[in-house]
Amino acid sequence: MSQSRTRGAHGVDTTGTSGGLDEGLVVAAYGRHCLVESPDGQRRICHPRGKKSQSVVGDRVRWMPTGDEGSIERVETRRNLFYRQDELRTKSFAANLDQILVLVAADPEFSERQLARSLIAAEAEGIPVLIVLNKSDLQPAFDHAWARLEPYRRMGTDVLPLRLKGDTAASTEAGLDALQERLAGKTTLVLGPSGVGKSTLVNRLVPHAKALTGEISRALNSGKHTTTSTTWYWVNDTRRTALIDSPGFQEFGLNHIEPMQLAHLMPDLRATLGHCRFYNCTHLHEPGCSVLTHVQEAAERSGVEGSGSISDNRYRIYQELFAELSARRAY
Repeated sequence: MSQSRTRGAHGVDTTGTSGGLDEGLVVAAYGRHCLVESPDGQRRICHPRGKKSQSVVGDRVRWMPTGDEGSIERVETRRNLFYRQDELRTKSFAANLDQILVLVAADPEFSERQLARSLIAAEAEGIPVLIVLNKSDLQPAFDHAWARLEPYRRMGTDVLPLRLKGDTAASTEAGLDALQERLAGKTTLVLGPSGVGKSTLVNRLVPHAKALTGEISRALNSGKHTTTSTTWYWVNDTRRTALIDSPGFQEFGLNHIEPMQLAHLMPDLRATLGHCRFYNCTHLHEPGCSVLTHVQEAAERSGVEGSGSISDNRYRIYQELFAELSARRAY
């Protein structure tokens, strides 16, 4: 799997060794196997030292050749790690990200609760999020979905419209050029439920994605299961822009988040903090709570549900998540 010279996530040349170990980038992983790309563009299977792999896609690693393969000796310090966690397991998506693209669609209707969970996990790691709403040609479904995303635009999250067609000419598409500008020079993890056009988007931006996926599958000897793993794609030969395609998920656990952290990880709530009567306010029922006062005054002032800087639905999501995370910690 030879490719041209590799550059880092920000276009920095990664050539060099340290302590006699080669440098590499993890571009795919399955079980205890992972595929590491070295600065010369070569990709080879590597295995971790020990029984459990600690590396994820996007990791910079130091490895040692062992015949035609290699062993990972060290994982370099990460800038960030995007992951989800429930009561049973932790699932890591990727490391060292510049941003996360959450792709949703006008149809099927997206889950705002799942969207909020993804954004909270990203906020906890300091990773910017770009929401992309696909199927802008579907009316009135698109206008309804766009209105549902108003609270996210209002709190500073970027939201872009998109129209992708999987089986027609590119001339019928819209919004792709604007999206490509936002991806240029960055490492972006793509998230999205099934049916929203995630595969179409990846294949449009990375025309050789299908071939690379098959090649990775053969290299890792993982067959069809590769489609359930996370995979790194260089968008073009300059190796400055990368997309990381992630598997779909039904649930997004936030068990690694403390209940008292939640309000600080939701920008619309965070903007109202700092004036509560009690330092340990949960923002649920306490007198003198600045969040509750803001929500109530906004509703009374407008008389319209969802207006104001904290929408009713966003506040309900906060209440549900706080209760969920508190209940788990009670066991």
